[in-house]
Amino acid sequence: MKKTYVGGCHCGAVRYEADLDLSAGTLKCNCSICTKVRNWLAFVKPEGFRLLAGESELGDYQFGAKHLHHLFCKRCGVHSFGWGEAPELGGKTYAVNVNCLENAPVEELVNAPVMFIDGRNDNWRSPPSDTRHL
Repeated sequence: MKKTYVGGCHCGAVRYEADLDLSAGTLKCNCSICTKVRNWLAFVKPEGFRLLAGESELGDYQFGAKHLHHLFCKRCGVHSFGWGEAPELGGKTYAVNVNCLENAPVEELVNAPVMFIDGRNDNWRSPPSDTRHL
């Protein structure tokens, strides 16, 4: 069931709301950036995402094919969400960092299914051989 979560960065400059169903699944990837920032993502379409504050505080980092916008707070550096627009995503989609949801009960986080993908080897349909570090 969808629920409205509030999230944001560490210093509070970036704030958002996202309508998510964590029980529908989350994602962890082993690509270079997801590994380094320890991303744990849940996806939401634009109608379910509302940036409440901090648009001017967001930095945007892109690499590779530049389909994804890896956003971060320019004050504290936290990657609380990003977005991408690719056919595989079904159009514009926001990727919310589950670790940045402030009103998600621990029980919901523990019970959220996690799908692992092998982005490091561009093998988006299979999990990596080891996920313990993710």
